[in-house]
Amino acid sequence: MAIQYPDLPYAKDALAPIISANTLDFHYGKHHRAYVDNANKLIAGTEFEDVSLEAIIKKTVGDAAKVGIFNNTAQVWNHSFYWQCLKPDGGGIPTGAIGTKIMAAWGSYDKFVEELKTAGTTQFGSGWAWLVLDNGQLKIVKTANADTPIAHGLKPLLTLDVWEHAYYLDYQNRRPDYLAAVIDKLVNWDFVNSCLT
Repeated sequence: MAIQYPDLPYAKDALAPIISANTLDFHYGKHHRAYVDNANKLIAGTEFEDVSLEAIIKKTVGDAAKVGIFNNTAQVWNHSFYWQCLKPDGGGIPTGAIGTKIMAAWGSYDKFVEELKTAGTTQFGSGWAWLVLDNGQLKIVKTANADTPIAHGLKPLLTLDVWEHAYYLDYQNRRPDYLAAVIDKLVNWDFVNSCLT
């Protein structure tokens, strides 16, 4: 079962000006593609060749001998999930079940956004900021490098990529500006709601 390179759910220029087509050419077209290609090379002829992406991640996490497999497969999963978390004309206050849960957990949308932005801004080096379900409770967590909540028994609902390749062409070193713009204008709350089920 080869690891798939997914289609973007929108045109490469659809997220502009928040995320430019130039950024997507590099981020999706080169970085994500490289993770897929590397992962497929690393699992070829191994016990993982016919295993699902999630199963590979769960079986290789924390295994120093399989760190290359983990890093590349987790990055494929993280990126494929990230693209689904974005949409043109997204963002804003969420409705539906996720809106209700956010209000219950944080008391206000603004407080939730502040904590999500803080997680993304304070992730030292490369990584991800996540909204997850942990035993039915909403939490905001951050992971370094390729690490992913699915490796730790958490259910991802939303992620923001804070690797430099996600924002540097558009925002240079202004990670907080990138996070604020994506949350305000691009979050796909319909997708987040679909992950609750």
